[in-house]
Amino acid sequence: MTDRSFLFLLASTRSAGNTEVLARHAAAGLPADVEQQWLRLDELVLPPFRDIRHAGDGRYPTPEGPERLLLEATLAATDLVIASPVYWYSVSAAAKLYLDYWAGWLRVPGADFKARMRGKSLWAIGAHTSEDHAAIEPFQETLRLSAEYLGMRWRGALLAYANRPGQVLDDKPALARADRFFETVAGPA
Repeated sequence: MTDRSFLFLLASTRSAGNTEVLARHAAAGLPADVEQQWLRLDELVLPPFRDIRHAGDGRYPTPEGPERLLLEATLAATDLVIASPVYWYSVSAAAKLYLDYWAGWLRVPGADFKARMRGKSLWAIGAHTSEDHAAIEPFQETLRLSAEYLGMRWRGALLAYANRPGQVLDDKPALARADRFFETVAGPA
């Protein structure tokens, strides 16, 4: 029995796109007793992030609406999976905006965001169109460094080559990696 709880953050503007198909394929390999929550970031509209650290007392107000839902889901999960296509060498705009909000959540009184994120696991899943694997590194490094900053465990990235809708199903090596991506989940977060 595991006490793991996975939050899948779908950060594509295309429903059932290559990244989501790959994420769902990987998630099918999770043990049955692992809780899964799936949130589509483009349905949880956040305004542009405003940096108010140096205004007033530097604290951020208690989140409301979609921001509150995202904060609560983030803190409740043991494992976060950013499922984002690789856009311009990095995460999608929706994923980047979500990460920007982490800066505010660090300063929400009572949230204890940094302390509560420590020890969680961060995973990435994405589809890309680059034949040059160096072009994918910024995507992975954005997430790895974010995890490191908060004392999270970086669990790596599952990447597949796919451009046109459904093309991820042609990347058989990526699908085989997806089958094993979460195989370490039987143990501690």
